[in-house]
Amino acid sequence: MSTGPVARAAVPAVPAAAVVERRAIGLGFLLVTAFGWGINWPMMRLVLGELPPLTARALSGAVGTVVAFAAAALLRERLRPPAGQWGALLISTILNFSAFSALSIMCVKLLDASEAVIVVYTLPLWAVLLAWPLLGERPTPARIAALVIGLSGVVVLMSGQLHFDQGWTTLAGVLCGLGASILFALGTVLTKRRPLAMPQLAAVAWQIGLGTIPIAALALTETPHWAGLTPGIWAGLAYLATIPLSLCYYTWFRALHLLPASTATIGSLLVPIIGVCVAALALGEPLGVRQITALVLTVGGVALAART
Repeated sequence: MSTGPVARAAVPAVPAAAVVERRAIGLGFLLVTAFGWGINWPMMRLVLGELPPLTARALSGAVGTVVAFAAAALLRERLRPPAGQWGALLISTILNFSAFSALSIMCVKLLDASEAVIVVYTLPLWAVLLAWPLLGERPTPARIAALVIGLSGVVVLMSGQLHFDQGWTTLAGVLCGLGASILFALGTVLTKRRPLAMPQLAAVAWQIGLGTIPIAALALTETPHWAGLTPGIWAGLAYLATIPLSLCYYTWFRALHLLPASTATIGSLLVPIIGVCVAALALGEPLGVRQITALVLTVGGVALAART
């Protein structure tokens, strides 16, 4: 008779250990994602010192396509999109890759990397706003407050910058960053309404491949000086093509699978923090009261939106 209580007491130990292990693995994937995407922003700024923006994006996209398809094939994912998925795939490609990639790299070209990552990472706030008309998810007062707090960070970032030529360059950079953020948020909301019925990495590979085509076409208007590229720039291009485009997308989706969505979203706030810190340390970009205040407001707004 004594075996009953013993058996019942032993059962919860296995699930508890499994939950702890699952969370630890998920957090590991999340950290890889945050560091990979965070370092991506100052790396883009470094590459843009010697390459035009669209050329850099097209080249990294082409290599990233090969890497992503190869990884999907190694994982034995079905590569061919189902017949009924092409429309949703193209919409996601245009919004989540083509528009976002082109506008975000122009943002980095016009702003410091630390400023660009702050502006672009307002995207969860726009997703909250767009989910109202498109998904019927009415924003709560807390989420409206989150939107106001987050966007006030962008206002602080622009404060004192709108004068003479440099000011208008800053404004153009901020508009590119906000455009990238809003269009990516729109793509995210539309994908939530009509999810892609495809394996995750294969879907990423197709979006990178198809999305790079219009960027490559626009890049033909630029005149890169290939002979003058240093080994460091080639290494930077290799990083842009493999880590943020392929590895980090995979680790992000794995983190979403293993962790609660709120945990993953809040964890992604490490990206702008890492981006700002690495840009200051590696590129010598300014990290003063204005930048820190903007970072705190933007990250705080996104964190509030994720928790409500």
